[in-house]
Amino acid sequence: MTATEQTEARPRGTRLPRRARRNQLLGAAQEVFVAQGYHAAAMDDIAVRAGVSKPVLYQHFPGKLELYLALLDQHCEALVQAVRRALASTNDNKQRIAATMDAYFSYVEHEGGAFRLVFESDLTNEPSVRERVDQVSLDCAKLVSPLISEDTDLPEDESMLLAVSLCGLAQITARHWLSSGRGIPRETAKNLTAALAWRGIAGFPKQN
Repeated sequence: MTATEQTEARPRGTRLPRRARRNQLLGAAQEVFVAQGYHAAAMDDIAVRAGVSKPVLYQHFPGKLELYLALLDQHCEALVQAVRRALASTNDNKQRIAATMDAYFSYVEHEGGAFRLVFESDLTNEPSVRERVDQVSLDCAKLVSPLISEDTDLPEDESMLLAVSLCGLAQITARHWLSSGRGIPRETAKNLTAALAWRGIAGFPKQN
């Protein structure tokens, strides 16, 4: 069953400004890609879902891969910005870890399932997709790494390793929490993960 069979297609409306139309197309594409995966999704499905003709879709995106990459870029950036806001929300590093964990839990729980395009893509054998998926994890770790270095006095490369570990912990745990049915309240799940991460980081005190 295609996405267009699962849900009613949007009716065609009036002409939209280019930016608004692009956002509309990205929203429709997200629904189809999340529901079907890249390989099973068709541009026809996306056009019908958006309520536009196929030529209108191609005016904005020359092909399915370009549309997928635009969507991937959007949601990779959303995660990086969420982590940046979490780290900027407090000067207390223990609370920063809790806020960062919450950023990941919020990201995977967000309506629409966009995180699946980033962390569960069926197109990671495509170099342009693999590069973006790897880069978003690296970008988040780069935001965390200087704070670990400041808090522990560890060298830059060691702090980066711990930052990658911390972000990986957050991402994998949040996805497991969601896929297992959210049996644990989100606040509890976030606090448990943050406590584990903080105790690990606290094991590297500054050398006096």
